Amino acid sequence: MVAQQIPARIRWAVDFMDPQPADHVLEIGCGPGAAAELIVARLETGKLFAIDRSESGVDRTKRRNAEALKAGRLTVRQIDLATLRVPVKRLTKVFAFNVNLFWVRDCADEVALLHERVLPGGAVFLFFETKIAEDVPKIVKGASAALAGAGFRVSVVDSKNPPVVGIIGRR
Repeated sequence: MVAQQIPARIRWAVDFMDPQPADHVLEIGCGPGAAAELIVARLETGKLFAIDRSESGVDRTKRRNAEALKAGRLTVRQIDLATLRVPVKRLTKVFAFNVNLFWVRDCADEVALLHERVLPGGAVFLFFETKIAEDVPKIVKGASAALAGAGFRVSVVDSKNPPVVGIIGRR
């Protein structure tokens, strides 16, 4: 199998999030599985739970990360965040890249769910590619308001190369 490229924007975001060996991470919108590949490579006793609404995204993530699935470090499900039920309060980090839910519509229920399930000291990392400069203020304002409304302490980071903005909500 040919090794698949991992975009620089995904590498930057995962490096910024800095998954630790024992972290329990939820990835929202796993798509082709590139971020999952980077995250599970850093986990030892921790686990990644990756979700996507699309069947093809789930399939691609499973194929790309078959070894991590077999090893039990990765679980992948086709589900929407709104209907996700995380059984226990154990997430240390939540990761999402280009998931528009957080800035295009009311997502108070979804963000409240995250606040309930992220352990104190944990964080939600929402990253967005910023190729369209005029969208950046709307993205930052919307995602920041959603996280702050659920009780997260919000900060913003950005990168010019690759062009990415991150909205981080710490619990």
